[in-house]
Amino acid sequence: MEKSIFTRILEREIPATFEYEDDEIFAINDIAPKAPTHILIIPKKQIPTINDLQPEDTGLIGKMVQIAKSIAKQKGIADDGYRLVFNVNEGAGQTVFHIHLHLLGGRIFNWPPG
Repeated sequence: MEKSIFTRILEREIPATFEYEDDEIFAINDIAPKAPTHILIIPKKQIPTINDLQPEDTGLIGKMVQIAKSIAKQKGIADDGYRLVFNVNEGAGQTVFHIHLHLLGGRIFNWPPG
């Protein structure tokens, strides 16, 4: 599998602002933010889409959500509200085929989205 842009960022081939990193997951600021706070939570394991998840990845996804919750609190958006989004495939807006969770906050969001 070819390295995704996120893997290249993780390997420091492409610069990014890191908000979090551990042995399984990292988080960076989105380069084209759609809200005042727009952070991507990304597993180091390159999984193309949510459809490609395996049973052993269940804990990884839960950890991504827990990290998003923690970052939202650190950024001061937890109490006012924030949105978490996984886009799956092109029809839903996925442009990088390495799963990532969008954490968006700092403004009012409408429903339904998009």
